[in-house]
This record gives sequence, C-alpha cells and structure tokens, in this order.
Amino acid sequence: MSFEDRSHQPYESYGQALAPLDVPRAREGAPRRRMSPRSTTLVVSLLITAVLAAVLMVSPAPYAIRTPGPTEDTLGTQEAAEGQSATAVPLIEISGADTYPASGELRLTTVSVFGGPGGDVLFGDVLWGWTAPERSVQPVESIFPEPITSEEQQEQGQAQMLSSQESATVAALTELGYEVPTTMTVVAAAEDTGAEGVVEEGDVIVSLDGEPLATYPELLAALDGVTPGDDVVLGVERDGEPTDLTVTTGQGDGRALLGVLIDPVYDFPVDVTIQIEDIGGPSAGTMFALGIVDLLTPEDELGGVVVAGTGTMDVDGRVGPIGGIEQKMYGALRDGATWFLAPSDNCPQVVGHVPDGLDVVSVGTLAEARDAMEAIGAGETSDLPSCEAEAGDA
Repeated sequence: MSFEDRSHQPYESYGQALAPLDVPRAREGAPRRRMSPRSTTLVVSLLITAVLAAVLMVSPAPYAIRTPGPTEDTLGTQEAAEGQSATAVPLIEISGADTYPASGELRLTTVSVFGGPGGDVLFGDVLWGWTAPERSVQPVESIFPEPITSEEQQEQGQAQMLSSQESATVAALTELGYEVPTTMTVVAAAEDTGAEGVVEEGDVIVSLDGEPLATYPELLAALDGVTPGDDVVLGVERDGEPTDLTVTTGQGDGRALLGVLIDPVYDFPVDVTIQIEDIGGPSAGTMFALGIVDLLTPEDELGGVVVAGTGTMDVDGRVGPIGGIEQKMYGALRDGATWFLAPSDNCPQVVGHVPDGLDVVSVGTLAEARDAMEAIGAGETSDLPSCEAEAGDA
C-alpha cells in the first residue's frame, strides 16, 4: 500500500473546502455601533479591578505563613557540610556508657515560617497559604509579638535549642535513674516576688526547708509539695557561708515558685553531645530526651516503627506545649511517621486537624512519652491516651 505525498502540491489543489470563507463586508457609509455609557463603565471598571488585583497580588501583606518544615531522626545522622565535602554526623552521640542500636526512628518536627523578620510575603502568597490544610496564615504579630530582627531571631532560636538540649539530657538521664549533680547559682530575683530583697545574686541554693538538694529536679520536686503563697526556708551558700532565707513563694505553671532566676551548672555522669544544623527553638526537647533514653537502653523500644513528635522538655520531665502543631503533624506524615507524640496542652489544636494515616498520642511527661514509645513498638496501642479522648472528658 502506498500513500500519496501531497505536501508539494499548491494550496488550491486541496479542494474548495480550504478556500477562504466569503465574509460579508459592512456596507460603505453604514454607521458604526457605539458602546453605551453603561457598557463603557463596565469595561473600565473591569480593567481597573484587574489592575488593582494584579498590584495587590505582588504587594507585601502583614501576614506570616506556617508550612511543614523538615524533620530529623534523633536516632540517626544529619548531613553536616565541612568545606566542600559533607559528612554524616550522629544527632545524638554518647560516651561514658554503653549504647544500643535502634530499629525505628524518632523524628523531631519543625515548622517553616514565611514572612516576619527579614522578609515579607505577598498577598498572592497569602491566597496560596489558604488553599491547603497543612498551611496556616496568621497576622505577623501573632507569631512574632515583639519587634525583632532576623539576626536576633536566629540567635534567640539557637539559645533556646541549646537550652532544650541540656534540659532534655538532664531529664533523660534522671528518667534512667542517673543522678545529675547541679550547682544552682542565683542570677537575679524577680521583681514583685517574695525573693526580691531577700535572695542575692551569687547565692548558691543547697536546701529547701532543711532538706539538702543535690540536683535541679530535686528542687522542682520539693516545690511541688509547697502550696503557692506559703513561706519556705531556702538554704544558700553566700560568700562561702551557709545562710537560711525565708522566701514567700508565688505561683506559676500550676506549682509554687521561688521567684529567682537560676543558672544551673550540671555535672553529667554520661557525656551526651547533640549536634544539629539549621534548626532552632525549644520544641525538640521531648524527642531529644526519648532519643537519649532509646540509645542507652538495650530494649528495642520502637520495633521498627517511625514515631514523630514535638514538645518542650523541662529538667524534671514535664512536656510543654509548642506552636505550629498542625504543620508538624503533616510534616511527620510526609516523612514516613505513622505515630505522633503531642503535648497534652496542645490537644485543643490537635483535635479535628489530624491528617489521615497518622495516629496521635497525648503525653504530659517524659515517662508517659517513654511508655507510649514502648507500647507503639510492641504493637500494644489500644490503651494509649488520645487528644480526642481528653477533649471528650473536658
């Protein structure tokens, strides 16, 4: 069978179907139709609206957009750049004690923020931010309530990260039965508290109501037994001399407070080094603490499961609330997690926002988080507390 090549034939040879259409011409001298004033107004209005919309889309907006940020496995490594080469550095490195391999992952979660110090978002970005449940659009001042530069924000985030790592290490070692001796030096007394004018800078706290204190968690545990507003006898060393001070306690975070700022210096029985790049803030404390616990225990707590989570960590093992938990849940799911550990105080933000494929457990302490980790690894999850259950009990 052959095909006729007609590509060389002149245009006319294709037949009359391709001839130009006979379009009637306007009669010479016929008057042209003019647009009515109403039509003119409509066209001009549409043009102005289009121009204004285009200008608006590329104009800065007083908003910040939260999106799911990167996650990191606290049991794994992170790529750290060194000159022109890159090496994998363990996020948690421990010496002075035996460590054990883990079969699963404990992923800390983060939030990426567009807008705020050092950069604006456009109204077009705001519209983009409203189009998906994993993103959140909020006024800048609700995320950054105080004026701050991008450099100050970065420095603040790094300071919070270092403090969270130290607190997580103390909490984890204490959870495992270690004692972490602490020198608790007073930096200042808070204004309008019972400590003002009583406690002095440089005082070293050694006892409370006659009970010696060797660690920071012991001080916090002792204050848990005090009714806010009651007087306590605070034993300090002042210029090398023992001194007893009577301090009227205040209240905060549901516990009695001394009203002093303490600079603790820890004598760690185990050397724990946490190395992480380009992430700041205090919200990774809980996952750091769990990572330390997992590495220092021979049990395979995770059983190969990928667990993510968030939450600040106090030295006495309390899990604190954080911001952006909706975005962190989506980031966890994106990076392979099937379980998520959420601070109990964040449950109101969790309920109704859990992405499909992710199970969320409510935790209020490191001990509860550890129990949840072990239950998930063992596949015994039916009794784990959920935010939905807590919301139903409220």
